[in-house]
Amino acid sequence: AAVHDSWIGPYLLGVEKAAAGTEIAKSLVDILDQIRADSKLRTAAHWDDGNKVRDGILARAADEMIKSAAQWRVSSDELGSKAAEMTNAAVYFTGGAQHPPKQIKFDFYYMHCVNSSISFSSILQQGWISNKNKTRLLQFKGWLDLAMYASRRAPEPLLDEIVNYRPKSPDGSWEEIFKRVIEHEDDGHASKLVRALRHGEQICAAYDDHPRFRVKGIMWLKLGHMAIDSVEDTGDTWVRSAGFDEAWEKYEDRPRALL
Repeated sequence: AAVHDSWIGPYLLGVEKAAAGTEIAKSLVDILDQIRADSKLRTAAHWDDGNKVRDGILARAADEMIKSAAQWRVSSDELGSKAAEMTNAAVYFTGGAQHPPKQIKFDFYYMHCVNSSISFSSILQQGWISNKNKTRLLQFKGWLDLAMYASRRAPEPLLDEIVNYRPKSPDGSWEEIFKRVIEHEDDGHASKLVRALRHGEQICAAYDDHPRFRVKGIMWLKLGHMAIDSVEDTGDTWVRSAGFDEAWEKYEDRPRALL
């Protein structure tokens, strides 16, 4: 799984070059807002694209994507806080990519941005990796997440869907969620998502008062409930390309009591 085609290289190296030549610096969530407001970038991926990053974003709006992504940078003295920011932003656009009144579902592609975020807590502790390379890896992860967000039509993250979520088991703790997801039969994606959400809560707790961290407090446990409830619900486990209306056509509307 560590070997892939090289088509993403020109994007990452292009952002790296652009980042070295700009003084504009923004948070990831501010860039998410910026991507959503850019109609060319937001609509660059088409429903019938085979690979919506490669054949959509990078084929039709590469310059706009590079310019936006280059505004997020990491320095070696802020690796911990930037790793937390990356995690929080991924959870924000993944958990918030809902389509009321349709069932709660997590986007399959966005989910991987969350699941992979946990690796940086280990990467940053490795003495054999230089701070320069840790910084580069973390920047690449943030820039990839931004491209992934754009590639699914950049749906507006709906925080109210998280804050106001009513769990199937309202009094359930993280321990109960862990038990349910362990017993849930799937290929491991669901348990990785729940693990990454709980980890995100732990590493982001110190930044609850910072505006670049939009997921905070009780939202983390709500997201844990959303994750396990959604994979136990009817219909396909994961919605694919959540910003497209077509992705939601086969899902049911929620019961009126849950709207």
